[in-house]
Amino acid sequence: MWSDPDAVVVGSGPNGLAAAVTLAAAGLKVHVIEGAPTIGGGCRTEPLTLTGYWHDVCSAAHPLAVASPFFRRFDLAARGVTLARPAVEFAHPLDGGRAAVVTRSVTETAARLGADGPAYQRLFGPLTSHMDEICQTILAPLRRPPAHPVPVISYGRRAVLPASVVAGRWHAQEARAIMAGAAAHAMMPLTAGPTAGDGLMLIGLAHAAGWPLVAGGSARITDALAAALVAGGGRVETGRWVRSLAELPPARATLLDVSPRALARLAGGRLPGRYRAALRKFRYGPGVCKADFALSGPVPWANEACRRAGTLLLGGPFEQVAAAAAAVAAGRHPRDPYVLVVQPGVADPSRAPAGRQTLWTYCHVPSGSAVDMTGRIEAQIERFAPGFRDLILARAARTAADEEALNPNYVGGDIGVGLQTLRQTILRPVPRWNPYRTPVRGLYLCSSATPPGPGVHGRCGELAALTALRDIFGIRDRPDIGPSRRRPPATIPALPRFFGPNGYGARSPASSCPAGPDASRAYFAAPLTDAYILTPAGCDDVA
Repeated sequence: MWSDPDAVVVGSGPNGLAAAVTLAAAGLKVHVIEGAPTIGGGCRTEPLTLTGYWHDVCSAAHPLAVASPFFRRFDLAARGVTLARPAVEFAHPLDGGRAAVVTRSVTETAARLGADGPAYQRLFGPLTSHMDEICQTILAPLRRPPAHPVPVISYGRRAVLPASVVAGRWHAQEARAIMAGAAAHAMMPLTAGPTAGDGLMLIGLAHAAGWPLVAGGSARITDALAAALVAGGGRVETGRWVRSLAELPPARATLLDVSPRALARLAGGRLPGRYRAALRKFRYGPGVCKADFALSGPVPWANEACRRAGTLLLGGPFEQVAAAAAAVAAGRHPRDPYVLVVQPGVADPSRAPAGRQTLWTYCHVPSGSAVDMTGRIEAQIERFAPGFRDLILARAARTAADEEALNPNYVGGDIGVGLQTLRQTILRPVPRWNPYRTPVRGLYLCSSATPPGPGVHGRCGELAALTALRDIFGIRDRPDIGPSRRRPPATIPALPRFFGPNGYGARSPASSCPAGPDASRAYFAAPLTDAYILTPAGCDDVA
């Protein structure tokens, strides 16, 4: 059997796996424990509707994976992860067959905006050209002065504003809709700061990095992380819900990819009372209602450019999107919700049988809502794509209450794990110089409840791991997580063993995770000496 680990990671979302990969790259023995039957958290791909139709469970478009310093060093492409890039990064349909259309080119996008084009160009031209420097700051600990202060300050002075203020520089619906759709990702009223920050970052990333999909599904990212972990000597155990830290194997460091609420529950009385009280004050955001569709053909968007967009942001003009966001913040279910739509088939035909399509959607709802918004989501799509409902072969819905039931870290269905107010953007989850380090020695928080917040970028996990390496193991240099660290195939035994919910040495039944676009992904089974993992897999700098 495997000897005691040096570090235990609870939770196998992108941040938990990023932490584990970082620790393993430093030469530590790492044991990841996941409660669900499959790894990945929100970065999974499953047949939610019909056989042969593959849907991303949560994350679908990945601008932050492209921009992330962690994933750049990790090198997704070298590990077999292919980004599928649509011709249009995102579009925001408007009534009358119109749409605001964002492509990689700032100039091309601005040219579609008429009289608002020059103002759009003046804002996003410089922002896009400095997006790398800006991301180095916003995806890093916020305790140090930025390495490139001029572009960061230029971004920051606008980012703290409400989206409604920044959108005021434009007059026509198209340019204002671009800001509305991007900023509404913050799941806050668009009259509140710092919603402009989300909008500016996501629009800037659309131009600088794109909003790509992952060929074969977001689970490919999870597969690559798990493969690197196993090749580095780690193991993953699935199907084991942890109720208390006392249930964990003894280890010098424990990293939790969980919500602040779960941290308080797991650690219990080991945490000082003041820290527990601060965790209780952490504010969660609205929930989401997600609806996935299997379609007999492409969505018949009235605007032709929308048919080439990987992502669409639905809700009408700025004022209508703002009204929907305000309603949700007030605890109401909007009649005309803001709806995020991803149509993978425009760039990745492997998600459905030939000629067919999958469609990924969700809308924002009050926290903990048990209301199924599928009908209202369909109505918004039908508004901009007449005939959409005629294409539906099957649908699958998850309310906000369902989301939390399936993943307890999504408190109230909040997939971002925490409201993105200005305070909680900087002091996340509690006011503390190093937000990853808890008052319990050797215990760290590595979820998106820590900086830099939500998204599939892996930085919360990496930064927590770097803190643990320094604190507990005396390792100050950042480990090399690049693909060159992978073990040569010759060192891999031919007959691996597995550790999963059916016990050591047994795989989970095939029925729990059918084969996907590539049948080789049905079971992630990267073997190790003394062997370890997995069950089905494939089915967000420290001083």
